[in-house]
Amino acid sequence: MSERKVDQQLVARAQQGDKQAFGLLVAKHQRRLARLLSRLIRDPIEVEDVAQETFIKAYRSLPSFRGESAFYTWLYRIGINTAKNHLTASGRRARMSAPFAIQDTASFNGMEPLHDTATPEGELMSKEIALTVSRVMESLPQDLRSAIVLREIEGLSYEEIAEVMGCPIGTVRSRIFRAREAIAAELKPLLNTDENRRW
Repeated sequence: MSERKVDQQLVARAQQGDKQAFGLLVAKHQRRLARLLSRLIRDPIEVEDVAQETFIKAYRSLPSFRGESAFYTWLYRIGINTAKNHLTASGRRARMSAPFAIQDTASFNGMEPLHDTATPEGELMSKEIALTVSRVMESLPQDLRSAIVLREIEGLSYEEIAEVMGCPIGTVRSRIFRAREAIAAELKPLLNTDENRRW
């Protein structure tokens, strides 16, 4: 049975008052949601609080969930909006809590392996690439950062990202393109890449 089918069954049971079914949804999606939120909020305690608030909002809104989208995309949307509201209320801008690991940078669509970590020079270059990507991601506007994280780190499709972010697919494509271009502009000098190369 597919992940989506399992979620649909759990949601249907939860909508009929089965709290254990909702508990299973929380257990299933808690880590993914926390990982997403940690890309927007620095403090791990705040991440935990916002994740808990997200699940509370999801539980309260469960009667209105019709299953037109996957449960996790619906949950991500609630999570991103809750994180934005939390940061706005505290007068802060979304920040990256965890720097990007080199595995994250290697997953960026269209980038072939950027480095050879088998040598000390390669390992140093890998760390420098990861730090550069983290720095650029930190500086991106929240909408661009959310879009690229949902695509490259969480692996969501453009359609799913559009649902999560509540915008047209064309806007998602544009945000991801702009984020990739910003990252590529900073990586080109490090990698001695052709000026006209696009990622």
